[in-house]
Amino acid sequence: MATRKTTKKSELAQAGEHLSTAAKEVGTALTHKVEALGDAMSAGVTRARRKVEQRRDDAKAKVGKLVKMAEAQVKKAQAQLHKASASAQKSVAAAEKKLEATRRSTGKKLAALQTSAERKARALQKAVEKEAAALKKAAKAPAARKAPAKAPAAKTTAPKKVAVKVPARKAAKPAAKKTAK
Repeated sequence: MATRKTTKKSELAQAGEHLSTAAKEVGTALTHKVEALGDAMSAGVTRARRKVEQRRDDAKAKVGKLVKMAEAQVKKAQAQLHKASASAQKSVAAAEKKLEATRRSTGKKLAALQTSAERKARALQKAVEKEAAALKKAAKAPAARKAPAKAPAAKTTAPKKVAVKVPARKAAKPAAKKTAK
């Protein structure tokens, strides 16, 4: 008996081919899904990175602004400090000039007072000497009653002489020290 060659594939072979094709398509679909998931994850990470970088840049900008404001305040404070120190130096210099001028004028006034006190003391001394000479003459004169009347007058002038000489001496000591300097 003659057997016939069949070119038809058996149903089982066809089913195997269909399964093989389906498996390839499922594998391709899974690969596409995994790639899509990877792309989505990559895009999510990129977006997150951009957000983080944006926040970092914003923080840097805010810190930069704060630093600039702080530097401006420091410069302003330094300028105020410089002005205050310059003003204080000017005030000190003016006070020193006034003090020196006061010292000079006081020295001149003191010298003038000393010379005037010395003149007055000499004048009083001469007046007392004249009065003493007059009293001596009156004491030698025959009228003995007039002499006791003039004696109290001499006593009143003598304390004036002492009172004037003592300040003149005190005034002379500082003037002598000033002239020695």
